[in-house]
Amino acid sequence: MTAPIPHLPSAPLGTGDLAAEITAQLSTQLCRVRLRGFPPPETPGPTLVAVAHGSRDPRALPTVRALLDRVRALRPGLAVRLGHIELNRPLLADTLDGLRGEAVLVPLLFGHGHHVTHDLPAALAGAPQLAGRVAAPLGPHPLLAEALHGRLLEAGFPGAPSPRTAVVLAAAGSRAPRSARDTERTAQLLSARLGGTPVLPAYASAAAPTVAEAVRALTARGHDRIAVAGCFTAPGRFATQCADAAPGTAAAPLGDHPALARLVLHRYDQALLARTGSDPASVRAATVAV
Repeated sequence: MTAPIPHLPSAPLGTGDLAAEITAQLSTQLCRVRLRGFPPPETPGPTLVAVAHGSRDPRALPTVRALLDRVRALRPGLAVRLGHIELNRPLLADTLDGLRGEAVLVPLLFGHGHHVTHDLPAALAGAPQLAGRVAAPLGPHPLLAEALHGRLLEAGFPGAPSPRTAVVLAAAGSRAPRSARDTERTAQLLSARLGGTPVLPAYASAAAPTVAEAVRALTARGHDRIAVAGCFTAPGRFATQCADAAPGTAAAPLGDHPALARLVLHRYDQALLARTGSDPASVRAATVAV
C-alpha cells in the first residue's frame, strides 16, 4: 500500500480516544489505498452476491437494500446482487440461477455457523454454471466493532468508559463452536474500542447465555448501566427479541452503517485474493479501496 502512515497527535489520549483518532485519520487515507496487483475499483470483477438470512419483518428487506446501495456507491461498476437463505425474495438459489461467469458470495452473517459452512457452499454446488467461492462472514473484524460502536453511540450509550457501564453483545446463536468463538472475539474487539468497557456475548437461540442471563450476570458484577448491541444486519425476530431484553439502551441493527458496507467489500476482496493464490499475509491485509 502506498498511502503514508498518518501522524497522530502529540497530546496524550485515552485508549478510546486514540482508537477513534486512528480510525478517523485512516479513513481519510482510504481513498488513496490500492492493493498491489489488484484491479482498481472501476474495473468490474466477479459479481458480489450478498447473502442475507431473510425475515418476515417488513423492515428487513429495505434495510438490506440500503446497505447494498452503500456498497455500490463505494465500488462503482461492481455488479452487486442479493439472495436470501429463506423467507424473503429473491432466494439465493434464484439469484445464482440467473448469473453466469464468476461470483463471490458474501454472507451478511457474523460467524461460522451452519449457513456459512454448509448452506452457502451447497448453494454454489447447485449452480454449476458459476465459478464461485464463499467469502468469510462479517465477524469478527475491527470494522464490525466500529459499526457496533457507532450504533451504540447513536442510541445514547456514553462515549467515555465508566465502572457502571457494560454491554451485552447479542447474536443469533449457533450450535457450531466456531461461531461462538467468533462472537466472543467480536465482543473483545468491541470492548477494546469502548476503552475496556465489559462486553459479554449472548444469544437469541441455540447457545447460552441468553441476553437476560447476560444482563443478570453483569448486574451481579455491579454494572447498572447495561446496553445491548446486536450483531444483526436488519430488523427481525431475533433482533427484536434481544432488544426487548435490554434493561436500558438497545442499539439499532447495523443496517447501512458505513463501516459495515466497507466490511462487505473487504470480505469480497479477501475472497478474490485467496482465489488468486496470494500469500496468507496479503489476504489478511486486504483493504477496501473507497
